[in-house]
Amino acid sequence: MQSIYTLLITVIFNISVGSCESQGGGTKQVDLGSTLQAGEQVATFAGGCFWCTEAVFERVKGVRDVVSGYTGGKEANPTYYQVSYGRTHHAEAVQIYYDPDVISYQELLNIFFVAHHPTQANGQGPDLGEQYRPVIFYHNETQKEAAESTIRRLDASGSFDKKIVTEVEAYDKFWLAEDYHQNYYELNPGNPYIIGVAVPKVKKFKKAFPDYVKDKYAVEH
Repeated sequence: MQSIYTLLITVIFNISVGSCESQGGGTKQVDLGSTLQAGEQVATFAGGCFWCTEAVFERVKGVRDVVSGYTGGKEANPTYYQVSYGRTHHAEAVQIYYDPDVISYQELLNIFFVAHHPTQANGQGPDLGEQYRPVIFYHNETQKEAAESTIRRLDASGSFDKKIVTEVEAYDKFWLAEDYHQNYYELNPGNPYIIGVAVPKVKKFKKAFPDYVKDKYAVEH
């Protein structure tokens, strides 16, 4: 259980930087059949606030597009207001469309485990709640085995001081988040949350995987 001090610090931080929280309109379900381009594959990760996760993977070579949305729950057409206030079982997540001839699913997994805190359950950083839980949503058995074996390997290596709690779940449906959430990092560079939380995550990825960074993002911030 968190101490009163920790809870107060979290509340103050969220108020001061503007957490990944707002109001929004309706959403629509993503149809992968019409979204995937020829030869592409898709990966679906939940790693806390989708503004941050989207920004990281938009910078990865071989990734054509990344979209933010909601998945992991049974509620249809969830809104950001419902998800961010914990009124659904959905998690904030990203859908990553990538060229497997340029980057593999395993490499995306490696990046994901740098881009989020895999030992923090039901939250990421200052964002707390089931809606910010870390999850790998697999689309087939190959992805499932890759995710589970990566977790076993990282746990055995002692890379983290605690046991990994990132979940591995079967993909079901993905609901596209409201338009103003898409490309939020690029469109809102002055947002205190972006500056205080998202930018450090992007920098961490670029430092750990410099060879994976798209040329146009090699120099920024």
